[in-house]
Amino acid sequence: MAPKSQQGKNSGGQKVSKHVKNKETLPVLVEEEPVSMESMGHPEIYPLVLTMKTQEIFNCRIDEDVTDEQPYKLIKKQDILADFHNRAAVSDFHPLKKLVQEYPGDELLLVYDKDFKYGLNFYLIGTEEGKENYLNPPEVPEEQEEHKEFKEHVPEDMLIYKPPISKPWVSLGSEKEIEEESVKESTKQITYMISRKRRKFGTPIKFSDHNASSVKDAYIECTAYPDKNFTLKQLEKDVGMQVVPQVKDTSTQTRWTYPKNATTQYYPREFLEEEKEILGQSKPLSDFLNNVSISVEIALQQNEIMNTFIDDWKCLAEEEGIFGDKTDTHLKEYQSFTDLHNLTEKMITCIAWHPNIYGLIAVSVAVRLSFEDRVHFSSKLLLQPSLILFWSFSDPIHPQLMLESPDDIFCFKFCPTNPNIIAGGCINGQIVMWDITAHADRIENIKTGGSRSKKATLKPIFLLEPDSNKEAMYIRHCAVSSIENGHKKVITDIHWLSNTFEINRMGSVFENRSEICCQLVTCSADCTICFWDIRSQKALALQTAEKKKEESIEIPFDIPPTFLHLDLSWKPLSKIRLSKGETSLDHCPTKISLSEDHVLHKAQDKVLAQNKGIKAEEVNPYKNLESGFANILRPIDDFCTKFFVGTEEGEVLYTDWKMERDSETGRLMTKKPVNLCTVHDGAVHTNQRSPFYKDIILTIGGWNVAIWKEGVMTGPLLQSSCAPKRYTSGHWSLTRPSVFYVGREDGYIDIWDLLEKTHEPAQSQNICITMITSIKPWIFSSKQQFIAVADYYGTLHILEIPWTLSHPSANEASSMSHYFEREVRHLDYVEQRKKIREQEKKEMELENAKKKVKTYQKSKEQLEAELKLDYESYLELEKTVLINLGLIKVTDTMSFMDMI
Repeated sequence: MAPKSQQGKNSGGQKVSKHVKNKETLPVLVEEEPVSMESMGHPEIYPLVLTMKTQEIFNCRIDEDVTDEQPYKLIKKQDILADFHNRAAVSDFHPLKKLVQEYPGDELLLVYDKDFKYGLNFYLIGTEEGKENYLNPPEVPEEQEEHKEFKEHVPEDMLIYKPPISKPWVSLGSEKEIEEESVKESTKQITYMISRKRRKFGTPIKFSDHNASSVKDAYIECTAYPDKNFTLKQLEKDVGMQVVPQVKDTSTQTRWTYPKNATTQYYPREFLEEEKEILGQSKPLSDFLNNVSISVEIALQQNEIMNTFIDDWKCLAEEEGIFGDKTDTHLKEYQSFTDLHNLTEKMITCIAWHPNIYGLIAVSVAVRLSFEDRVHFSSKLLLQPSLILFWSFSDPIHPQLMLESPDDIFCFKFCPTNPNIIAGGCINGQIVMWDITAHADRIENIKTGGSRSKKATLKPIFLLEPDSNKEAMYIRHCAVSSIENGHKKVITDIHWLSNTFEINRMGSVFENRSEICCQLVTCSADCTICFWDIRSQKALALQTAEKKKEESIEIPFDIPPTFLHLDLSWKPLSKIRLSKGETSLDHCPTKISLSEDHVLHKAQDKVLAQNKGIKAEEVNPYKNLESGFANILRPIDDFCTKFFVGTEEGEVLYTDWKMERDSETGRLMTKKPVNLCTVHDGAVHTNQRSPFYKDIILTIGGWNVAIWKEGVMTGPLLQSSCAPKRYTSGHWSLTRPSVFYVGREDGYIDIWDLLEKTHEPAQSQNICITMITSIKPWIFSSKQQFIAVADYYGTLHILEIPWTLSHPSANEASSMSHYFEREVRHLDYVEQRKKIREQEKKEMELENAKKKVKTYQKSKEQLEAELKLDYESYLELEKTVLINLGLIKVTDTMSFMDMI
């Protein structure tokens, strides 16, 4: 795919050329209606956000011009219209442009909303009546004021009797309720009459047994059946209750001490010269010094070994303050970024802080469209650039750099060894490379102090020269991977391999002598994981050399030739498919987590050291990337090639990237996964290792969170219950081992602290009104940390992490280690109990089977003997019954069998 050029873009904000005017664009709203608080009963209130620059323009700075005592400011209508003329759509009053233009008065009332009652930091009152009501509240009637003054003069404990006044009764409908709730007979009364003949009066009655079946209609059975006429309906009942609070009188007495002004002055007492001579020649002083000198030397030696002046109580108080002080536990909003120049509705897909420059953060944006809508608007989407925006803390409106790509970027990473190299994954399956070395002076400025001991500090150049950096710079990509040989669907995750090793086509690990990150790993929705190498192979180098001889390639001046050998011909080094076993289907990976236990091999053989010549022209590591792979490399045998993979179905795989040859076909095949667990009820979108424990992995997907330990195959150490809303992103804390952040689809962030709670989040905080798409924390200093939160509407929120969530306790790392060890032992115990229960179940089944076999394997003689015994016992029982009834006498010598 040919790269798109940025045409019609002039540095002075001039008009676009004629041939760009004919291009079609997506339909956008020209003017939006201002949002009022009519749903809350205040249609005259219109909330809005004012940045620091706007507050300085209109003199409404928070805590300076507007305070708690006077939270409002009258702004002239002409000043706002002048701001529309100067800043146009960038003005913070632009959403209320129509309201301001139609406002009848000359001054508008702007109120500071400290508690965010209406959602934003300020709100504007859009009517004159509302302004007068706010400035001049309605007066209280005179009768109420007199009554209020009378109440103030009357003591609280004195009761004033007010005699009741008789008033005529007015019907309000209560008699109908009383009539409805009164009990009335709803069923008809039934009368029964029982008669008897006159001659049978007074005759005795004799009862006898009678067979009811022998006489017709001798008895009548009355069975129960539901009758609608006799059903009872529960009427509505009004019940009133009153709770009286318990009153308790307590008193205390304290001693009041009034302050006094007092001063104290000290002056040193010095010996006279005569006294000094006498003391210097005194024998007690010399004996004292001789006796104490040995203990003083010992004390000095101990002071060098251990600090005897350390404050132990202060250390204990620090630990209590971290875990007990809950006054400052919420994330505070520091700044927010929104691309106001791009009118297309876009969302943020990925966040990455610049590794070296303070306050510089890059985000990738994508159009908020479904797959069907993308197909429908594909021709229009090609006309719009897909960008990665670089934002700075100094300018929240204008991005500093804009990286262009062939299609929307869903993941990207800075190169660890050279932050000017950036790799990203597109929605169409291509990998894009950028080189911003030529623009490094635009975004950074290295200044060193006068002394050599001070370290170099990196600061953005636009803090020093704000006027020369108003327009953003568009940067084209250096190289794009081949469409035919790469991924077929969206790339969901991308990682740079460490500079300490490299792999080959088989997946074997070798040492990396150049100590430059030159390989990538990506996963895509096409069920593949690919490894890429930014160096050109020998075959490709020969092909490119032949093509250069045949035709001359003209390179645009604004594209660096760093990765020219990869453009449109870049193929993956190896490709892995995660098969599901017996079926022909494959697992669909979404996130991967590689092992960070890299083995550093710095020692080299003498022969290899002699063959490897370091030239002066190879100072730039990316100058000779076309040299290809080295012929001889030392393999790393003790390297762990296994890694964790999260799938779209919520499964977590532990597999190996090494390839093996099939014994029958001889082709390279992927090994079967070592372990597979289905824990999440949705796609896994976070798969990250802990920055403190390299064998602890956090996975987030669907509605729950899981924590794994590498090497434990029985299951996760921790699995949370279902959350009220679906989780969308997450990240470990960079300074506290027990804390991690999870974003939800309703705009909340769940903050988990495993030392405080393990069954639920420690706290939840609302950040925005839409889905959170990405979370990325960053450490600026030991006293200041930030966390970047991106939402579905394309807004980037920068929040400041409080002290309690950024500073760990003295023993937090060891406590978490013990916690993970206990969970591992618990899993082992549960697994052993399962085995024991299964063994007991098998033994019980065997015993039951043996009993059944015994009952069915009796011989014919045994069955006849049992039947004979049963018959004899029956005869004995019958004989005893007949004797009890008197039919047989006990004195009879004839047996019962003979009688029969």
